[in-house]
Amino acid sequence: MTSKHHSYQDLPSDVIQDRLPRHVAVIMDGNGRWAKQRGMPRIMGHRRGVDALKDLLRCCRDWGVEALTAYAFSTENWGRPTEEVDFLMMLFERILRRELREMMEENVQIRFIGNLEALPSSLQVEIDRAVETTKHNTGIQFSVATNYGGRQELVQVCRAIAAEVQAGKANLEDIDEAMFERHLYTNGICDPDLLIRTSGEMRISNFLLWQLAYSEIYVTETLWPDFDRAEFHRALCGYQARDRRFGKVKAV
Repeated sequence: MTSKHHSYQDLPSDVIQDRLPRHVAVIMDGNGRWAKQRGMPRIMGHRRGVDALKDLLRCCRDWGVEALTAYAFSTENWGRPTEEVDFLMMLFERILRRELREMMEENVQIRFIGNLEALPSSLQVEIDRAVETTKHNTGIQFSVATNYGGRQELVQVCRAIAAEVQAGKANLEDIDEAMFERHLYTNGICDPDLLIRTSGEMRISNFLLWQLAYSEIYVTETLWPDFDRAEFHRALCGYQARDRRFGKVKAV
């Protein structure tokens, strides 16, 4: 959502509007640990994690962040217990059905990135419906990385470009960064300015390997279900304290 659509509701006074990240990406880690600490089954952590994501999406909208990308399910997550994977697929489907009207009311444009063909067919139907219904919305761009892997994305880009060259639609000399980016799942969305990872893990876990090249990384010990607006405020303050040079040095 850009500033012309938006009044910066409740933006903290110590956050500078024109230095906000345009695009925030988040690795939502710690749902299982959050539940275990409370003697609950892991699925309860995932339920609470959905609430935390909804609140962050609204916070980004209210404060003027244009895009939010959430790492919901990785290609490696299929290795989790079957019961947990089945629950997550059901949860994704239920959320899409339940929240679509609200996303329309709040002008959210939702898209999904990843290998969606491997998802249950019923979930694919709900994804297609949500994407089609919200595609003309002009507010915040909300991308959900589902069955997503950064290496897998780069491989599919290479295959797509190779196919174009093989078919005579492109030459080797045509291959540059701009062409590569046109084949990424995130085509049309600016690269993340800020990556947030919860639960203290110091890795990016195969997430947006190309897009995160110059993103600022903020890691918090807070588990994802406890990540709230106060935590996001701290992340933004940390981001705005960084000197983003993009590999350059200012002339003396």
